[in-house]
Amino acid sequence: MSGGSQEFVRATPRPGGPIVSAIGYRSEGQRPALHRGLPSPYLTVIFSLDGPVVGGATAEQATGTGAVRTDIVVGGLHQAPAFIAQPAHEAGIQLSLHPLAARAVLGVPAAALSGEIVTEGTDVFGPAAARIRDRLHELPGWADRFACLAAYLRPDDDPFAGVRPEVAEAWTWLARHRGAGTLPGLAAHVALSERRLTTLFRAETGLSPGQAARLMRFQHAKAAVVRAVARGAPPDLARVAAAHGYADHSHLVRAFHRYTGLSPTAWLAEECRNIQAGGHLNGEESDS
Repeated sequence: MSGGSQEFVRATPRPGGPIVSAIGYRSEGQRPALHRGLPSPYLTVIFSLDGPVVGGATAEQATGTGAVRTDIVVGGLHQAPAFIAQPAHEAGIQLSLHPLAARAVLGVPAAALSGEIVTEGTDVFGPAAARIRDRLHELPGWADRFACLAAYLRPDDDPFAGVRPEVAEAWTWLARHRGAGTLPGLAAHVALSERRLTTLFRAETGLSPGQAARLMRFQHAKAAVVRAVARGAPPDLARVAAAHGYADHSHLVRAFHRYTGLSPTAWLAEECRNIQAGGHLNGEESDS
């Protein structure tokens, strides 16, 4: 298995559109492993171009008879890792979808998906998604596949249609502050009480503003750690913590434990292969 290969190809989504990042992946001859799909402030959509994606909310579920198996994955916002059984060979396209675009793209608010780590894609998109997956198989290269998916997922009108303007502005404010803003400051910015804002925000996304902010902050901090490792440098966790609004090194380590179930060192060791191949540098650290 040591002679296997991995390929990650990134697309450049349209700025301001519903797709935050898009990455095509293919691996062959790899040692089967268990991958942690980490929480992020974006919805996950996967179109497998090989066998079904096999996973679960726990490692035991992902590797047992109760594993979820689906060719098209839609994942809501969550605050704990999902576990994916990675086989010796796999291929597909993984998208990060802006949660406020869920109404326009998926037909439901992101909150409707928050109770499930993995949802069968055709249950959300309908049977047309299976035909799109077949089409992706037929296309000759990644650029054509990305274009096909972008055309399929692009809403005709505003991708954030149906979202209350206060919630949309709250999300933009949190993203601009990289998750480091305060709830009182956010509520004042959108001219709502903290309670009312939290109610509306949770009804749309499935998360409170504080939960979304913490996910955004962790996303940026994790991306900084990954960039350091990809350059071949040991990450300076104290510096990363200070740059991303954490009180200290220990605060960042606790965030890693919360969202990955591991220390930063243990998570990096587990993901070393994917990081070296470029699998984590997929643009999600943007301020979309």
